[in-house]
Amino acid sequence: MKYLMLIMFICMIFPYKQSHGQETFSPLVGGKVPGSIEELWKGYDPRKEPIDIQILKEWEEDGVVMKVLRYRIGIFKGQKAMMAAIYGYPKGATNLPGLVQIHGGGQYADYRAVLTNAKRGYSTISIAWAGRINAPGYLVDHEGVKLFLENKTNDPNYKITTDWGAVDGYHDPCRHPENSFVEIPTASWTLDSLKSPRNNSWFLCVVGARRALTFLERQPEVNPEKLGVYGHSMGGKLTVLTTGADKRVKASAPSCGGVSDRYNEDPLFRNTLGDDVYLKEISCPIIFLSPANDFHGHINDLQLAVKEIKSKEWRVTCSPHHNHQDNSECEVATQLWFDQYLTGTFVLPQTPQNTLELKTENGVPTFTVKPDATQTIKYVDIYYTQQGQVDGKLDDRENSMNRFWYHANATNKGNSWTAELPVLSIDKPIWAYTNVVYSLNENVMGAGYYYGFYSAKNFNLSSSMSMISPEQLKEAGVVATMKPSLTIETFEVEWEKEWFTYQPEDWPCKTHKLYDDKWKAPRNAKLAIEVYSANPNKIVIGIDRYATEIKLKGGNKWQRIVLSANDFQNAIGNSLPSWSGIKELRLGPMETLNEKKDAENKKLELGAKWIGGKPLFRNMHWITQDLM
Repeated sequence: MKYLMLIMFICMIFPYKQSHGQETFSPLVGGKVPGSIEELWKGYDPRKEPIDIQILKEWEEDGVVMKVLRYRIGIFKGQKAMMAAIYGYPKGATNLPGLVQIHGGGQYADYRAVLTNAKRGYSTISIAWAGRINAPGYLVDHEGVKLFLENKTNDPNYKITTDWGAVDGYHDPCRHPENSFVEIPTASWTLDSLKSPRNNSWFLCVVGARRALTFLERQPEVNPEKLGVYGHSMGGKLTVLTTGADKRVKASAPSCGGVSDRYNEDPLFRNTLGDDVYLKEISCPIIFLSPANDFHGHINDLQLAVKEIKSKEWRVTCSPHHNHQDNSECEVATQLWFDQYLTGTFVLPQTPQNTLELKTENGVPTFTVKPDATQTIKYVDIYYTQQGQVDGKLDDRENSMNRFWYHANATNKGNSWTAELPVLSIDKPIWAYTNVVYSLNENVMGAGYYYGFYSAKNFNLSSSMSMISPEQLKEAGVVATMKPSLTIETFEVEWEKEWFTYQPEDWPCKTHKLYDDKWKAPRNAKLAIEVYSANPNKIVIGIDRYATEIKLKGGNKWQRIVLSANDFQNAIGNSLPSWSGIKELRLGPMETLNEKKDAENKKLELGAKWIGGKPLFRNMHWITQDLM
């Protein structure tokens, strides 16, 4: 008996190190590697192998059955690979649509996405392709993945998680530090000994996601004809790759990824793992969530993506100013999209149609949008920028994240809205698009990009973007009528449209106005603003990695604040050298700055918890030497 127990213990610790039968992928023949998406997936059947479910934890929460489990990904080089995941569905329900949720880099498979989807009538599997898991009583964080990889079973924080076996589909940390999602490695731990796209982690993770679809198909509560997939960031790319590779996906919703990984220098990577080759295979309904300032899924590449897909059923939603995060009006589009195509309980309006007229009497371009008015329109916003790239070069990351979007005041004329788009220069392009915000009949609850709960009472649909080159502006006779301004912000009606926040329930706000040439600081200028606070408080004004803390006296008077560049300091005490090249301006009650010095992370905490009602602002402007 004791020997049997010893054998069981050894198998528990080393469950997948032995050979487990036929390989998932046949060896390459004659040294020929897959050179296209067709060759890469030829002969692969994600339904062929047993699913081998292993339950690690099970509980019920608010009428939802929840499980932490593992399922079989495949057999690679004689070793079984197992994907950890969180799965859940409303207890007692049948014929449910099924969703595969794919986390991004640095993120987790998270129970909150599963739970909120279940409460809306979906079964969901959130896959931990990088090994990280967040569930009540079952946490595998960055250090937890290391414990698993190092097989430290005696550590009290050790938890079983994703095991890629002989290959490496992990991320942050990877099992092998030299592993890379942007290159095709060749090593002892890769699937093929030659340079092959099957060695890349994107490929392995898509295999894992396709097997998640197989898992859903085999659950008795799931309707196998109603499967969807969605994910954020790296999960957005994996969503596009999975949707393009697997026709079982009936609806798809990538966010902040899946449109821009098309410029890799390696042609083998581009032809087998690039976003565009998978976009061209997508025939199911798809909605792209793509914030206007996102560093990973560029809004200009989105214009290519919607032309590349085969599907005629698509929408886009693009929050202005945001980078890799979103507001609830955009995030809820994922849930509504699945409601339309997997449950038939909602119908989204059609994409807003817009035109940009360049030849006008006064030389100012005119933008007109005709939204679908079959549902209640709450408001229409037109945004444009002159900081878009048209040079054909690799995207400028800093410019993508910080470009400023003007809000154009639109006039309603029956079934359309029209606005003038004055420009500062005809030597720079115009990029313009529309957001149409509709009212929902009832609030929709969900878990957002980073799994924070939200409640949406409106939803946003965006138009395609008009992209006009300087040559077109000049040919049409456009005139630069906008002038540089010392007044940065009046804080009057609709000023928030050109600012943004990731904390909508509170008052902190940010803007990229100072990155635009219209508000470029004159030499030796000072920054001035007036603030009203009923109570004594502290306010923090931040610029890029620098900030300053100001004490507010409170009372019934406005307090004027005047600041020089050297009043702003970073976490190690260095002053902002000048106003030149500044990108982001912030207002808030408190802030933590971070800076590395001698390989050590330094922190500087400024401000304090706000007391009383929200502050009021007015008259933010530059003071020049002449006015001092």
